[in-house]
Amino acid sequence: MTISFYAVSAEFGCFSNFSVHDFKLDGHYWPTSEHYFQAQKFAGTDYATTIRLAKSPAIAARLGRSRKQPLRRDWEAIKDDVMRQALLAKFRSHADIRAILLATGDQPIVENAPGDYYWGCGADGSGKNMLGQLLVEIRQSLRDEERE
Repeated sequence: MTISFYAVSAEFGCFSNFSVHDFKLDGHYWPTSEHYFQAQKFAGTDYATTIRLAKSPAIAARLGRSRKQPLRRDWEAIKDDVMRQALLAKFRSHADIRAILLATGDQPIVENAPGDYYWGCGADGSGKNMLGQLLVEIRQSLRDEERE
């Protein structure tokens, strides 16, 4: 069985970057993994701070998707690693959602995002599903940490 998620209010909604599960990373407090991810597009700028302090993940996403500010040059090369860091920090910081992730066993995880063919599966299922793939990777990393 495939684990599918998208809406924060639905089952497995804690897997969404919009779920309100805060963490500390890079010396700052982040309200959600969406805040962290979007801010890293502009790391070291005042705009990154604006995103970090956004009142909601939806606002952080909107600010991060704006192209009024220049993206860091290496963004395409590092965006997967940035997401990986955010997810690790999020799931290490919250035992309840870590348990939910670990309880998914070896099932595939898919972000059922019809409009996103990179992070999600896209409308027709042909998307890359990088968020789901990273969650599977994080699940294994957390298992390995528990064994140590």
